[in-house]
Amino acid sequence: MIKITKVDVFQVSNPDTPVSKPILCRIYTDKGIYGDGEAAMSYGIATTGAFGMLQDLSNLIIGMNPLENEVIWQKMYRSTFWGQNGGGVFTAAMSAIDMAIWDIKGKYFNVPIHMLLGGKQRDHLRTYASQLQFGWEETMKDMITTEQYAWAAKKAVAEGYDCIKVDFLWYRPDGKKYSDDERTTLLNPKTIATVVDRVRATREAVGDDVDIIMENHSLTDAQSAVQLAKAVEPFNIFYFEEPNTPDSHTAKYISEKTNIPIANGERIYTRWQYNKFFENNTIQVAQPDIGTCGGITEVKKVCDLAYIYDVAIQLHVSGSPLSTAAALQVEATIPNFIIHEHHIINITPANIKLCKYDYQPVGGKFKVPELPGLGNEWSDYVLNEAKKVTIESNKLAW
Repeated sequence: MIKITKVDVFQVSNPDTPVSKPILCRIYTDKGIYGDGEAAMSYGIATTGAFGMLQDLSNLIIGMNPLENEVIWQKMYRSTFWGQNGGGVFTAAMSAIDMAIWDIKGKYFNVPIHMLLGGKQRDHLRTYASQLQFGWEETMKDMITTEQYAWAAKKAVAEGYDCIKVDFLWYRPDGKKYSDDERTTLLNPKTIATVVDRVRATREAVGDDVDIIMENHSLTDAQSAVQLAKAVEPFNIFYFEEPNTPDSHTAKYISEKTNIPIANGERIYTRWQYNKFFENNTIQVAQPDIGTCGGITEVKKVCDLAYIYDVAIQLHVSGSPLSTAAALQVEATIPNFIIHEHHIINITPANIKLCKYDYQPVGGKFKVPELPGLGNEWSDYVLNEAKKVTIESNKLAW
């Protein structure tokens, strides 16, 4: 028997990255084994909520057996009232706890998590360079001109990547961000021409043998998303990510009017929300995030459900190196894996210093960590410098 004795919940505030405040946890047991997890909501306006929710859910698991991941998951989901259909902040907190108990489980049995999930189907994972509208260097920079887009693409390809992802509608030609009014309803010809020029420059820079993913961050609506898709179809786009707010009804409208595969998922949570998209055949690449969708326990179910509908999986990864390790563990085991995301944040020093190990792809391919558990853990910087709340007793009841 092994039981959870304590949970430390961290919020990292780094002056070098003021818009990012990672929400993390470490779960301790009476056997001296600990596990680390992450609520992948470091950016956007949700970190305070995730920090608080993670504390609340940590109260529930004190004294429980961390090897019983399904039991813990069901307790968080069904005994909290707000868990069922609970949304991003709730499932992100669940995700952090679930990730940490899988880490404990792997360490307890002295095996990497991919062994507990059924074993690797591949040793190396094809990887793409993600978010090149910010360049491809340790310090993010705004890509504005077509020459800058071409430069960033060439730099990534020179490092061995044969696939890149860019949001071509993030910055206006004057360097300011496009407003909501400029990206919704119907796009004006100048905006479409700007996107087409950037896509063309990127395609010419990398050639025909490199895949290009067009990112959109749900910033257009269904009509403007279709306009964009039709405009860039001649450039052989690998897939079109988050064309609009993830909604199964508008997703059907978009998918019926474009020949480009549609990807979505970083803001789709749990198998229940995904099932609507799979049944409608409105996404071809599902992108659940282990740090927001409900953890490894839930994401594995989403992957298996997607397999029934011939939907490929590219896990969304935009967190710490711990989230990278977790994603690699799962992606190595599933038959419908397509490619791994290597976000530009993962090459920045501020993000790298969060963890003990810095895993980076070589030649555009990632090797799966083989250490017990996730294969990574929080660094001394997190443990000693981050804001911390310690939960040691079950104070909550429903």
